[in-house]
Amino acid sequence: MKALRSHAIGGPETLSLDEVEVPVPGKGEVLVAVKACAINFPDTLIIRDLYQFKPQRPFAPGGEIAGVIEALGEGVEGFKVGDRVMAGLGNGGLAEKLVVPAGRMFLVPDGVPLEKAASLLMTYGTTIHGLKDRGHIKPGDCVLVLGAAGGVGLAAVELAKAFGARVVAAVSSAEKGEVARKAGADEVVIYPREAMDKDASKDLANAFKAACGPEGANIVYDIVGGQYSEPALRAIAWEGKFLVVGFPAGIAKMPLNLTLLKSCDICGVFWGAFTAREPVKFRQQVEELFALMKAGKIDPLISETFPLERGGEAIARLESRQAVGKLVVTID
Repeated sequence: MKALRSHAIGGPETLSLDEVEVPVPGKGEVLVAVKACAINFPDTLIIRDLYQFKPQRPFAPGGEIAGVIEALGEGVEGFKVGDRVMAGLGNGGLAEKLVVPAGRMFLVPDGVPLEKAASLLMTYGTTIHGLKDRGHIKPGDCVLVLGAAGGVGLAAVELAKAFGARVVAAVSSAEKGEVARKAGADEVVIYPREAMDKDASKDLANAFKAACGPEGANIVYDIVGGQYSEPALRAIAWEGKFLVVGFPAGIAKMPLNLTLLKSCDICGVFWGAFTAREPVKFRQQVEELFALMKAGKIDPLISETFPLERGGEAIARLESRQAVGKLVVTID
């Protein structure tokens, strides 16, 4: 079988398509024929040894997969050969076959394409945990989403609307703004891609305030970081929640006096650790996501698909912040 693997620290161009042995599932594991692997921001970090977890090389990136069970290991219950499943993993997904712990898998409901299933766990899973458990979202809230046209950003727009919030989408272009509006955003703010000086940062803060309204944003969902975080924090409401989700634009240095002035909270959203610490709640949230999908309230936008041998291109496209929605590697 083939796997796209990292042999040395580096960017997507360092990945190589290798011929490897088919793995054998052990106790409590299953062998999955991977049909779709969604690309996420951690994939850009893990191959550069910049992620929280550093797997032993060689390894295949790809932490979100969907496929079909080919074999069961000892003691596996609740699954059978031929079942369509999805799973969230740290890595390993950019391969034709993959051994997955049964406890990490979910059955994919009938009618849900495997490409969509592979695009659900990390983006929508992170977001439902962030908005509900960390942001304590409620109907009528105003939610400001930075990076609102990416996979996680669109999940935030859709879920916030599903939970009864008003959504302000912050994006880097008018084209991305239209994507966010189609997902349900009520207002769009376009921020500059180039470096901002103090005046430009103040102008962006004022634009956020104008879009959010006089009370400000009850929740800021920050997927971007860098120079965009402080202007967003300045637009937060009294006792608002600033959710730190990711920082492809860099780790922001926040003026903590603003947290006092707004009596607001800055909260981390570490979904991977949450799934391990609270597996029962995690599974309940996945079931809620499937219910929302069935009701037509969420629908992962897959903007591009790539074959396995071009998986590095998908990672590079996401790394350059050019992607809209989800990028998925499909495996025949």
